[in-house]
Amino acid sequence: MTEKVFNGIAAAGGIAIGPAYLYHPQGFSVSRRNLRSEELSGELERYQSSLKKTRAQIAEMEEKMQEKLGKEHAAIFQAHQVVLDDPLFMEEIPNSIQTRRLNAEFLLVEALDKFKAVMESLEDGYFRERGGDIQDVSNRLLRNLAGGEKDDLKKLDREVVLVAVDLAPSDTVSMSTDTVKGFCTDIGGRTSHVAIVARSLGLPAVLGMKTITAEIQEGDMVIVDGNKGLVVVNPLPQTLKQYERLKESYEAFQKSLEELKALPATTPDGHRVTLAANIEIPQELDELERHGAEGIGLFRTEFLFMNREEIPTEEEQYEAYKELATKTGVNPAILRTLDLGGDKFLSHLNPYQESNPFLGLRAIRLCLKRPDIFKPQLRAILRAGAHGPIKIMFPMISTLSEIRESKIILNMCVQDLKREGLVFRSGIEIGAMIEIPSAAIIADLLIQEVDFLSIGTNDLIQYTLAVDRVNESVAYLYDPANPAILRLIKMTVDACHKAGKWVGMCGEMAGDPVFIPLLLGMGLDELSVSVSVIPEIKKVIRMMPYDISVKIAQAALQMKTSDEVLKLIRDNVPSELKAILF
Repeated sequence: MTEKVFNGIAAAGGIAIGPAYLYHPQGFSVSRRNLRSEELSGELERYQSSLKKTRAQIAEMEEKMQEKLGKEHAAIFQAHQVVLDDPLFMEEIPNSIQTRRLNAEFLLVEALDKFKAVMESLEDGYFRERGGDIQDVSNRLLRNLAGGEKDDLKKLDREVVLVAVDLAPSDTVSMSTDTVKGFCTDIGGRTSHVAIVARSLGLPAVLGMKTITAEIQEGDMVIVDGNKGLVVVNPLPQTLKQYERLKESYEAFQKSLEELKALPATTPDGHRVTLAANIEIPQELDELERHGAEGIGLFRTEFLFMNREEIPTEEEQYEAYKELATKTGVNPAILRTLDLGGDKFLSHLNPYQESNPFLGLRAIRLCLKRPDIFKPQLRAILRAGAHGPIKIMFPMISTLSEIRESKIILNMCVQDLKREGLVFRSGIEIGAMIEIPSAAIIADLLIQEVDFLSIGTNDLIQYTLAVDRVNESVAYLYDPANPAILRLIKMTVDACHKAGKWVGMCGEMAGDPVFIPLLLGMGLDELSVSVSVIPEIKKVIRMMPYDISVKIAQAALQMKTSDEVLKLIRDNVPSELKAILF
């Protein structure tokens, strides 16, 4: 057998070695069946019974996930319960059974086919992947209608590397780290639920491999390199030995991270950086202290607006932001105002059809056009600020006028709250995100209007290099080390420091250990990353001398290609750190 190496998306770090187990969840063969009048009540009863059974199963999975990983990850099954409340399940299917006189399975599959077509047309990877959660709920309901049980992963009695087309949230509940040592899939990305769970469980994972299930046979020896996004099939003896050594080193490194929780993010020569967390849902707040986060560098407020028909009220938002302020204590929390729009929010909020939503009415543009949405959010944030050091950050700024208009509306909210006699935070700090090249180029002007800037590398890279980061055909162009990106980052940092103000980074680049030596040298004051990677990033900072970082950054800005930049980092970091990063 010949050794083969395949590339995918590095979704969860670590190295897994073992025999392949090809996982094929049961599919569904659904036929159309016309119902007689006397069968309608029985079909409705059968559907409602399956719906009830599905709810009970989801509640059981939520409990199991909470036992495994805590509330943060169990929340996905709360969302699944909300999915079942959707009119599709509660009204459309029952009504269609009666009006069209067709069986429930057929109607459900028909509705799902339409739904899948819509989800696949979305350009935003995060929401496209969330569609998998709805598919998972629907599959469970179909199984219950059919009266069958799914062949799950509980039956495994040996250590394996899991190979699948995709894995659903319900699959992850069944996975045991005693038997499943890592996995790779044909589809999926870093923001998919299975990737998030894999990182929390410490399971190496490579996703988005397109055809890996066709390349691997049951029992093949497989290496999953979740650090580099590689899968090696039937490795040569020397390759296997090399990866066994790498696996041992990586696991020793991970164990050392547990000692860092209470230590500051300080380099060996005394340079201090603030290491904060990116928070997506309230359940993640409980993880801040456990991972040693110094506050929140990015709190995504969109969670309140999703999976619902009406816009959340000011009071509802106030209670959520108040909880945030209370839990972070003395540490600051930066709330990003609503970053929805185009393909990223519910159709009932947007009457416009956009051919290119990423360049359309989204984020701050939407908020300025819809003060009925923007003002209640700003008022809620101001009021919650009375309970803790909250800050406001405006997303997708491209012009100076957008900041000025936003500040005018914010000041109107301040005056209204004063007039109404409500308690709120006065003098709240304001920031702007640098996600668009035009914003980086005029960073020296923008910083005059705000207290800080935060660089969102995900969109900055996408807009600068004109690459859709979830399009597999052009994914190779999505390159954080591209010289154009480095120059825009440095331009932003220099503009802030010249104005005597601080600058952070909250994009995924900040959470990639390989780039930490470079970013330290660039002069960033704060790095905000996913909660789960904080210990690893802190470890790298505490091992990387600042004076060497500065030299790396200075030299990197003279490089012509990203390969040269990466080689520069690899050649200049301390040897003990090189073994970890490369």
